[in-house]
Amino acid sequence: MAGEPGLWGVVGEDIACVKARDPAARHKVEILLTYPGLHAVIHHRVAHRLWRRGLRFPARVLSWFARLVTNVDIHPGARIGRRFFIDHGAGVVIGETAEVGDDVTLYHGVTLGGTSWSPGKRHPTIGSGVLIGAGAKVLGPIEVGAGARIGANSVVVEDVPPEMTVVGIPGRVVRDPRVRRRTAGRIDLDHHLIPDPVGEALTLMLDRIAFLEARLAHTQGRLAALLYEPEAEDRDHGRLG
Repeated sequence: MAGEPGLWGVVGEDIACVKARDPAARHKVEILLTYPGLHAVIHHRVAHRLWRRGLRFPARVLSWFARLVTNVDIHPGARIGRRFFIDHGAGVVIGETAEVGDDVTLYHGVTLGGTSWSPGKRHPTIGSGVLIGAGAKVLGPIEVGAGARIGANSVVVEDVPPEMTVVGIPGRVVRDPRVRRRTAGRIDLDHHLIPDPVGEALTLMLDRIAFLEARLAHTQGRLAALLYEPEAEDRDHGRLG
C-alpha cells in the first residue's frame, strides 16, 4: 500500500471511487448520505487509527457501532487500502489480520475470513485492483494477486496469481480470455462474464458422448451388414439353383 495520507483525503477518495464504479451513483451528497458500504469504510478508517494508537476498546466499540448501522463487520485491526468500495454494503465480513490493497471492490456477502485459532496472520491478503463478487468467501492467510477477479459465491482457499479469475467451490483458477477494460480509471465490473470450468467440462463431455454414440452406431451398422449379408446371398443362390 502507498504512504498513508490524511484521513479526510482518504475519505474523499473513497467517496469519489463510488461514483466511478457504481452507475447508480449520481452526486457526492447522495453517496455520502445513502451508501452503507461507504459509511462502514469511513467508520473503519477512524477505528483503525484508534487501534494503531493502542486504543483498542474504543476501536472495537466504534467497529461494533458501524456493524450495527451498516451490516458490515470490519475488524479495526484490518488494513484497508485507498479507494476501497463495498457495493450495497450488506453482510461483508473482514477479519483482524486481513490486508486489502488499493482500488479493491467488494460486493455484498463477501467474507475475508480466517481458518485457524492460532494467533498471527489468519486472514487473506488482497492485492490492488481486485474485484470480489457477491457471496464469495476468501479464507485463510492466502494471497490474491493484483488485478484478480473472484466470481460470485466462490470459495477460495489457495493463492490466486495476479490478473487471474477464480470461480467455483472450491475456487478454480481460470484464465479470462477477454481483455479487461480500464477506461478513465474505471475497472471492468462485468464479473458475471467469466469462464465456467464446470460448464466447459460438461460441454466437452457431452460432445465426446455424442461422438462415441455416433461411432458406436456406425460400428453396429457395419457389424450387422457383415452378419446378415452372407445369409441373404446364400438364399439367393438357393433360389437360383
